[in-house]
Amino acid sequence: MIDNASVQDAFLIRAFEERLLKLFTDGQINGTVHTCVGQEFTGVAVARCISTGDIIVTNHRGHGHFLAKTRDAKGLMAEIMGRSTGICGGVGGSQHLFANDFFSNGIQSGMMPIAAGMAYSFNLEAKNNVVITFVGDGTLGEGQLYETLNIISSWNLPVVIVVENNQYAQSTRTITTTAGSIAGRAAAFAIHYFSTDTWDLEHLFGEVAQAIDYVKMNRKPCLIEVQTYRLNAHSKGDDNRDESEIEAFRKKDFLQQLLESEKTREIYLPMANSAREVVEAAVQEASGAPVSSYSPQDYSVDEQVQWSLPVTTEGRCSDLIYSAFREAMAADKKIILVGEDIEGPYGGAFKVTRDLNMVYPGRVRNTPIAEGLIIGLATGLALSGYHPIAEIMFGDFMTLTFDQLMQHACKFREMYNRKVNVPLIIRTPMGGRRGYGPTHSQSIEKFFLGIPGLTVLALNNRISPLLVYRQLLKTVNSPVLVIENKILYTRFFKSESEGGFEKLVSDEPFPCFRMVPRGIQPQVTLVCYGGMLEETEAAMFDLFREHDILCELFCPTQIVPLNIVPIEESVRLTERLLIAEEGPNVASFGSELVARLAERGVQLQNFKRLGYNGIIPSCFDRETSLLPGRQQIIDSIRQMVN
Repeated sequence: MIDNASVQDAFLIRAFEERLLKLFTDGQINGTVHTCVGQEFTGVAVARCISTGDIIVTNHRGHGHFLAKTRDAKGLMAEIMGRSTGICGGVGGSQHLFANDFFSNGIQSGMMPIAAGMAYSFNLEAKNNVVITFVGDGTLGEGQLYETLNIISSWNLPVVIVVENNQYAQSTRTITTTAGSIAGRAAAFAIHYFSTDTWDLEHLFGEVAQAIDYVKMNRKPCLIEVQTYRLNAHSKGDDNRDESEIEAFRKKDFLQQLLESEKTREIYLPMANSAREVVEAAVQEASGAPVSSYSPQDYSVDEQVQWSLPVTTEGRCSDLIYSAFREAMAADKKIILVGEDIEGPYGGAFKVTRDLNMVYPGRVRNTPIAEGLIIGLATGLALSGYHPIAEIMFGDFMTLTFDQLMQHACKFREMYNRKVNVPLIIRTPMGGRRGYGPTHSQSIEKFFLGIPGLTVLALNNRISPLLVYRQLLKTVNSPVLVIENKILYTRFFKSESEGGFEKLVSDEPFPCFRMVPRGIQPQVTLVCYGGMLEETEAAMFDLFREHDILCELFCPTQIVPLNIVPIEESVRLTERLLIAEEGPNVASFGSELVARLAERGVQLQNFKRLGYNGIIPSCFDRETSLLPGRQQIIDSIRQMVN
């Protein structure tokens, strides 16, 4: 027989979940309520077998896992009721929970790569801990699950995957949508497989203990399939299953049997009643607590700046980035680099990481071709106290990272009520003019500019990347996307001066480059970023020499959040603005910039924005003629002035 403490925990979970459904019916909670009635003992069995330092990672149906580990009914109830006393201040609610070594999120399979990153941190530190990650059988259709199965097996990461197979993905029988078997999936990735269910509790507890011991002893992953059944709807009352099927499983339910049997009722009914009293006390305490006071963090950086002459570090761009990493890795052993083909001798598609894996063994790792996994893995490392740098080989592939960036890395700090930091750097090359074609030449950073919590930097040919990365690696505490233009890799940074113009940089952490006519008021304000700076500068000089038109140029390194004050001051004087971007200019950096100027009451006589809103042909000559460049800028400025 299972010990009474485990049964007591299961009764607590059952009482908690049933009370949630009543609270929803009474209008005291809102949103989704994914209860685990019938599945309680899975979480209880795991909680009995873990050690201090082991991590539990779970999903939308995680109340039982949380209560089994923490027994904190008050904190969880307050959280779900949206109270400031909740474990995440009422921000996370039912699906998004954080406590010591417990993490959950509502996106199916999204936490899997993050669990792998946490497990990798255990290997780096030679800790004998494990990460237990729960998924449902419905998650078997998600690609990130298989990316994670591959990496944890390939890298021998200490992950225990618990598949709670309750036979349904929301309302759909998984046998109608899922081919093969769970055991076959584990076998395909050479992952040790265990099988049990929630009706033979001694076997369940025994198998879970064996599985966790297996991972701790062998430092290899395993998968446990737990056959189970949820006795309530997927969420609240949306249930179209046959009632006779549910009733058959209700009769098998262990807790129900304990309360109905004459032999055990007298023993366990007081236990069930005690659990209800604990839950009711949690409801009463939460009801009297203040509602969540959450307000989003203000990421605004609008402020006056001071201008000075630029500090020059001479060298090739790719060499300077390499030097920044080599220097930082010597000083900070928590810096880990992950990405495709970044180990030497190849050293990445643009040779930035070169021999770093040989200089710092074990801290530069080649990953599979799995961009979502790369970002999730790095996020797990960041949550574990590391400072990961994830390389995405081509910016075009950033679309495959979107879920991990938006729904996970950039949400965790706020969603968990600012109890965690995610010091994650993602670097990727963007831009065309090299003839790489429709899926390797795009500038798609606009799709990432509006993600709350994500800082976006764009390197240019005037601010040394060595200085940018030095600053970033010293200060990063939240996700940062660094756009590295492909053409820029080959450029050399050196001191230059052209007659008639003064080159300046702001005193911001990530400086804005400014070029202004000496002693004469400019007629037009130009704004660009990244790889467009070279084209825009060239156009400025031609406009001055050949057409006697003077412009003032701003090229911010930090494009999100953007300090608009210096640009605003210039535009108020010139009343003419041209924004040049290489990528699409619909709902883009330029759109946001001019919208903010309008909000601040800036008047414009003329405004133009340049961008490219099509696919990029593989024909190099045609690509060159289509992308915004020097001549388009010149023609546009002449039209504006004349």
